[in-house]
Amino acid sequence: MRQARLDLAIRRGFRNWKSEFHEDFSGGTRLSDVSKKTLSQLALGKDKSTFYLFDLIMNLRNLGSGFEFSELSPQDKMSVMDQYLFLLDRIRFEYMKRIGWLEAYPGEESTVVDLVVQYEQIGERLFRATPLLSRNHAAYAEFRGMNSFEREELIRKLIPKALKEIEDQSTTL
Repeated sequence: MRQARLDLAIRRGFRNWKSEFHEDFSGGTRLSDVSKKTLSQLALGKDKSTFYLFDLIMNLRNLGSGFEFSELSPQDKMSVMDQYLFLLDRIRFEYMKRIGWLEAYPGEESTVVDLVVQYEQIGERLFRATPLLSRNHAAYAEFRGMNSFEREELIRKLIPKALKEIEDQSTTL
């Protein structure tokens, strides 16, 4: 019965994704399975991309659709926002991996659904772990000599550069 409810929530959660992005999403979809075009749209965090992430999170959490975000209790809004920012980080890290800036990132082995549904169990651990900068990145030597806080700061400083790269490439996707 629990699995049937989850399967229904997954179908609802990806319903708008399928119509917008024209891809097949399922409970087994990992961010590595998502097209670069879709990943780019979601990573920018603009326009409708926020809605699609809210919609997925809210449907998987049985909080309604993304259209109902403003109607949530303050506590539920904060929870959805925390999960949104967590998922947005994973999306951006996946994009950075695809362009060769990251070797690996925490949570890449998890499905999109698990990143949301198991957020309370895995979120904090994954949030504390730092992505691994690619050996081919110009800042790799510097990265190796840093402590974990400095490494995270360096990775975070790369995100705006990655977003700029996405915007520059969006005309060619």
